[in-house]
Amino acid sequence: MTPKHSEASRERRATILGRPINPFVGSWRIVEMECWDSDYIDLVVPGHITFEKHNLGSFQFGTVHGWLDCRREGRADDQRIEFSWEGQNDNDPGSGRGWAVLKGAELHGRLYIHCGDDSWFKAVKAPVRSRSTQGLTAGSTRTRGKRRLPRAG
Repeated sequence: MTPKHSEASRERRATILGRPINPFVGSWRIVEMECWDSDYIDLVVPGHITFEKHNLGSFQFGTVHGWLDCRREGRADDQRIEFSWEGQNDNDPGSGRGWAVLKGAELHGRLYIHCGDDSWFKAVKAPVRSRSTQGLTAGSTRTRGKRRLPRAG
């Protein structure tokens, strides 16, 4: 079993090991946007933007979703992440760009749809789900990493 570490503990270890800390990594819940209300943001899934290691990520709000190619810039106390994205805007292919900065515990940024709308957004860090609950849906069970269908009857 792998020991669980707090985010602060992981950051301290990363600093000690000489790796740069990326405060953007993780999943962020989009809670507000300039051009779309919360009903649209959460239309298909809860609106989110996720930054992963190796300059990748993804996002979805409403019927707009995409995969990110990200780059950080700035110093430790003044960082910004910029990204381009490719995916879908409604049922059509979509692409664009965007950026985000940290303001306290919130992520603030702007997302642009190529030749279309652009909107500022505000997001909060989404809670980390434990590996034991990932992939489970109501009525399903998990045994040794494999999913079993519920029994009928």
